[in-house]
This record gives sequence, C-alpha cells and structure tokens, in this order.
Amino acid sequence: MLEKRDDDSGIYEMINDDLARITLMVLGLMAAFIYVWKMGFRISNHIRRLASFSNEGQRYFVLPHETLSFLKNHVIYAPLFRTRHNREFQLSRAVNMGTLPSRFHAFILLGIIAMNVVVCVVTVPYKKEENTLAGIIRNRTGTMATVNLIPLVLLAGRNNPLIKLLEVPFDTYNLIHRWLARIVVFETLAHVFAWAIPKSQKIGWSGVGKALGHSNFLLVGLIATCAFVGLMVHSPSPIRHAFYETFLHLHIIMAAVSFGFLWVHLNGLPAQTYLLVAVIFWALERTARLVILLYRNCGRKSTTALVEALPGDAMRITLKMARPWSFQPGQHIYLYIPTVGLWSSHPFSVGWSESEDLITDEKGLPVTRQDVLGTKHTTLSLLVRRRTGFTDKLFRQAEASTSGRLTLRAFAEGPYGSIHSMDSYGTVLLFAGGVGITHQVPFVRHLVQGYADGTVAARRVTLVWIIQSPEHLEWIRPWMTSILAMDRRRDILRITLFVTRPRNTKEIQSPSSTVQMFPGRPNIDTIIGMEVENQVGAMGVLVCGGGGLSDDVRRVCRKRQYKTQVDYIEESFTW
Repeated sequence: MLEKRDDDSGIYEMINDDLARITLMVLGLMAAFIYVWKMGFRISNHIRRLASFSNEGQRYFVLPHETLSFLKNHVIYAPLFRTRHNREFQLSRAVNMGTLPSRFHAFILLGIIAMNVVVCVVTVPYKKEENTLAGIIRNRTGTMATVNLIPLVLLAGRNNPLIKLLEVPFDTYNLIHRWLARIVVFETLAHVFAWAIPKSQKIGWSGVGKALGHSNFLLVGLIATCAFVGLMVHSPSPIRHAFYETFLHLHIIMAAVSFGFLWVHLNGLPAQTYLLVAVIFWALERTARLVILLYRNCGRKSTTALVEALPGDAMRITLKMARPWSFQPGQHIYLYIPTVGLWSSHPFSVGWSESEDLITDEKGLPVTRQDVLGTKHTTLSLLVRRRTGFTDKLFRQAEASTSGRLTLRAFAEGPYGSIHSMDSYGTVLLFAGGVGITHQVPFVRHLVQGYADGTVAARRVTLVWIIQSPEHLEWIRPWMTSILAMDRRRDILRITLFVTRPRNTKEIQSPSSTVQMFPGRPNIDTIIGMEVENQVGAMGVLVCGGGGLSDDVRRVCRKRQYKTQVDYIEESFTW
C-alpha cells in the first residue's frame, strides 16, 4: 500500500511524481498529434468542397495519394488479422465474446501498455536490498494506478470534449477506457503484492491479516483494491452483453465505492491530487448530463414518445421534444422511458427530425399567426429493433395496445455523435443493414437537399439497404416518401434494396430506375466497383449494419485504395 514518505524514499517520491506528469504529458501529446492530423483532413475536406462548385475541379480528387493509401490499407482501415474486425465472436446466441480491435487501435493500446510498463520499472534501483526495492515498486505502481484514473474517467464520459475536438468516435474512447481500466487493476495488484509479500516473509500471512485489521490506512486500501478487481471481473464482454443494465448500475456503484475508499487511503499523499482531478472530471460529466437531460425534456410541456409496433419486430418511436432541438445527420440519443426501464438509457440513431413553428400566446394557447409569439416544435423519430430487456418490454406494451401504438413520458439525452461529414465527397455510397438504415436516412436527406441548394460536393449518392423481408420497407415508408418527393432527387440519388429472405421472388419488384429491388445478398465488390467506374470526385463509403457487412465493405475499400480515392467510415455501437 502507498505509505507516507520518509527521508529515504523522498527522492523516489519526487521521481514518481515526475513520471506521473510525463505520462499525462505523453497522452496529451498523442491527443495533440491526432488533432493536427485531423485538422489537416478538415482543411483538405473544406478545399475539396469548395472545388465542387466547378465539376471539373473534382477530377483532381479522384486520384489516390500513394502514402496515404498505404497507411489506410495497412494501418488505419486494417483489421488486426486478415479481414475480421467488427463481426462479433459468439459462442452462442446468448454468449458474445466481443470484437477484435483494428490494427491502428492495437498500436495505440500497445503503446499505452508499453508506456505503463516502462514507467513502472524505469529508475528502479534493483541492486538495493529487497525491502527497499519492494517499497519503491509499491509506491511507483500505486502512483501510476492513480494517475491513470484521470484518462480512464475522461474517456468514459458521453460528454468527453475530445470526441468533437479530435473527431474520434466514442467507441474508440470506450475501447481505450476498458484497457486503461485493466492496466489500473494490474498496477493496483502489483502495488498490493509489493507490500504484502515482503511483509509475509517477515511475519507470515497471518501477521499480514492482523496488520490489515489493525490499520485503517491499510484496510481502506484493500477494500479499494477489491472494488477495482470487482470492476474488472464483472466487465468481460459475455457478462456485459448478457446483463447490460445490471452491469451498468453495478459498475457505477462499484466505481464510486473504489474512489471513496481510495480517497481515504491516499489522505495526505501526493497521489491524492490525481484522484481529485479524476473525481472532478467524473462529477462534471455526470452533472452536465443531468442538466442537459432536464433542460431538453422539461419546460411548459414534457417530452413524450409515441411508440408504434411495426412488422418484423420493430418499433418507430416519435419523440415530441419539450424544447427545440438542432439535429445533424449521424447523431444519436440516449432514450429514457421510466415506466419501462426506470432510469436506464439506451442509444439509438435519430432517423428523422422535423421542426415546425408553434404559434402560441403568453399562456401557451394556440392563436392566429398575426399574434407572432412563436416557438419551434421539434419531433425526432427513431427506428428500434426488438431485442431483449428494455426493447422487448416496450414492444410488447405497444403491440398489446388496441391501435398498436401508445404514448409514454420519455427523456432524450443528447445529441451525441455527428463527427463525420459527407459534404466534401463527390460520390457517396451508403450501406445499411436492417435498422442501420436510421443512420443513413438523415445523410440521404441532407445530401439531396444540399445538392439542390448547391452547398455540398455530392453529385452521386447511392443507398444500399439490406433487409430480410419486403415488409421491413414499412419501417421507413413515411421518411422515404418525403425524400423521393424532394427537388432534383432523381439527378443524384439511387436506391438499391436487397431482400435476403423473400417469401416469393414475385414480390421483389423495382418501382423505378432509381429505386431497384433484388433478392438475395449484395455482392459488395461489384457494387463498389460500379461506383468507382462512375466516380465523381473523392468517394466516401459509410456503413452502418452488422459486423459481417462492415467487414466486407472494409475489405473491398482496402482493395481499392491504390486505384482511386476512397474513404471508409464505419458507424457502430460497441459496449
């Protein structure tokens, strides 16, 4: 356990503090490097969009950049091994083992692990006597475990400011968060054993137990250690996915317990400052979430959710927001419906949004437009597939109602996401699998409108949607009807539907030349190849669907890197 500094260990405590600051500085430099890297792409994308005002100007951006193509093919887009990245490892339908990190993510994780190993062993005087050596290792690992709590807490928050600043998705931060947590646990265990093993050699393990019982300083440290270990033990993917709501609540409680006992253990020690920073980050993020949640959903009226049961075990949820909402393509929300899931929240992509003027008097009663006291009334629509837990309860309630729909009090937290813009691509290819269409529909609407207004580079937009049955078309019928009626839609938009399990091939009929339906699964290589042949400007490929679909699209995009300018963007919710 961390012990108070004496004269002999003072110099090593100073070294520990210096190494702690260096660790935070290295992580900060990593963030700064990514910021500069992303800023270069922001400038490039802006120039590319400006060049789109002249169709001739987009020809320059079709040609690939050799070095960048190499990096995208072998590092940035590359799976860790072969082609599998987002497709989950499943022992059965109920046991999910998670996914493999990409090669780029693996480099980041290995760098963080290597840095922590080096920091824990550097400058340690291994020729000193055993007790002194163990004491130095004990304090070093304890300090580093506490320091790592700062990025650990920062990266776990939904309101993490680095998401927008660095344009790195929350999934990536969540991955780093989990590995930082494992590092903290192993450093904590090394800290405890570096104290306990030399002690047991002197007074035996029974004496170690008595020492823990007679020292409040040691006991609270042991409790904090047990809480940290418990956090890791109940967090593996199979447990997390099988009992997510229980996991989430237990995770928060155990984190609070571990921080509380660690605070008492570190009382008066330099490392307590690092814990204080982590606690402040945690408190600010939680407070911000609560304030935003109340502001968005509480006012003269409260947010309500109209839940409609749809064919194919799906629901369309239309939220009437209490306050105006500024929505951008690619954003998602966390939905709370207390009567169904108490205080638990679940992330869903926003598939459609509308704002209309609501004219009221000072008492909130509708009046004529001559009395101009107007407010914006915002509705958000979600498409949710029935799974287990929260979505299963909600679907059964909607299905049991007389009209197949019901209205409930709801809270929407957000908006989150929207770090990827497709405005600078002359050719945009959108892949969606099942309810992944909710992520793509806002991009289709935005790009078609932008083309008509002359504000985006897009000259060719293709949507590929893979569904199991034609009845799933009902999921987005009102949204797609509005898009198909938009000005100049036929000049830019093509929609291709693939029905994997049709009851009869006769029911697969293409409504028009720009909206086509086919039975079976798509050939991803052929589709992307056709887009490349007709490519205008740089091409952006955005995919939202199952892991298998994402991995297939990723594989084909990597193959095309040296032939043309193709950017691959993947949207997924990993937890």
